[in-house]
Amino acid sequence: MSKRKFTAIYSFSLLIPLLLLLFPLFSLGNRETPIIFGLPFSFFWVILWIIVTFLIVLFLYRIDPDKDEEEAN
Repeated sequence: MSKRKFTAIYSFSLLIPLLLLLFPLFSLGNRETPIIFGLPFSFFWVILWIIVTFLIVLFLYRIDPDKDEEEAN
């Protein structure tokens, strides 16, 4: 995979969770009900997207084309 393609995938995949945590898209999850794991839905929404972002970063780290070059030095 080329570095340019990886950078585009990285930017796009991390932009989506960011936008879902900002206004106006946060209004999709800005509710008090239902209660999930004892949390109002809006809290669950934020925690969910933080976890999803973390998983995306882990996946992107695994497929990073420059990762092997840095370890060789």
